[in-house]
Amino acid sequence: MAARIYRPAKTAMQSGQARTKEWLLEHEASAARTIDPLMGWTSSADTRAQIQLAFDTQEEAVAYAERMGIAYRIETPKARKAIRKSYADNFKFGRIGTWTH
Repeated sequence: MAARIYRPAKTAMQSGQARTKEWLLEHEASAARTIDPLMGWTSSADTRAQIQLAFDTQEEAVAYAERMGIAYRIETPKARKAIRKSYADNFKFGRIGTWTH
């Protein structure tokens, strides 16, 4: 059973960088999910897929996986490009694009 070590990306629903600095270790599902015939809920017999372990650094996560004998793969995060925007640019002279109300 393999695990993946990654740093989560910022969600679209938040403006801050909360919980994006830590590294997570997640086990990949070893069994397929099944649908309960009565209620229609999805379930799985694999309880390891429910666990997320958080680490401060990538090295700590790798050391833990090696110490426990867990096969792992590392997903490196992509660098974020900050786009500078100014509210005043909406009203500047020579603005590209049409102004609509």
